[in-house]
Amino acid sequence: MSNLQALADSFYDAFYSNSWRNVSTSMLSLSIADSYCVQNIVCQKRVEAGEDVIGYKVGCTSIAIRDQFGIDEPISGRLFSPHIYSEGIQINRQRYANCAIEPEIVLTIGSDLFGQNLPDESLIEAIECVSPGIELHNYTFWHDPPCLQELICSGGIHAGLIVGEKKVSPRDLSFKNDIFSVYQDHKLIASAPALEIMGGPLNSLRWLVNSLSSLGEILKEGSLVIPGSPTELISVPYDCDVEVVIQNVGRVSVTFIS
Repeated sequence: MSNLQALADSFYDAFYSNSWRNVSTSMLSLSIADSYCVQNIVCQKRVEAGEDVIGYKVGCTSIAIRDQFGIDEPISGRLFSPHIYSEGIQINRQRYANCAIEPEIVLTIGSDLFGQNLPDESLIEAIECVSPGIELHNYTFWHDPPCLQELICSGGIHAGLIVGEKKVSPRDLSFKNDIFSVYQDHKLIASAPALEIMGGPLNSLRWLVNSLSSLGEILKEGSLVIPGSPTELISVPYDCDVEVVIQNVGRVSVTFIS
């Protein structure tokens, strides 16, 4: 347990300092359960420091991301306040270690979800609304190439979330053919349909509910969930404007400065 605590301390310190110092424990030797234990310890430390858990992310949900990281299964992590931002904000990219983004839909959960393999209709019924989003990342790893254990420990390298003002009914989406498009300085740089997210974002949400339920936990009303990106992770190496447009949902933008 002391090794897990030390590793969690390293991830906690790295998040706030953007300093990825050497770690003594090889994450390749960690079990998946131990990796989530590290994530849980980091979460507890962040809550004790005054942050609030407001939801979950599901990562490594598309072939593009899995190929990029060499990972073959999804992972989950938490979303924290105050690292949730409104659209149109200016973000100093130097606050992040190798800043990167992903296009996301943001699901606001309107009623508790618990149980295994809930049908699509139950999931849709529980979603209050859907908004466009941009997930922020510290695109930095100790292991090269990245390993599943490190991605879990870091909570999916999640660093923040920009949520668009637009709110639509989940029934406005197909959850299959809705196209996600990313523009950098008004130039289209990535585009993919929602079905690239585990065959559709509802499958990602179902995986999350299954995972939480297996631990006896409820996905609670009011939670935010980002079910993953259909495109690969996109680096932000210079100051620019980024806009995400999601068919049937809306658009959200951010200006990166230094």
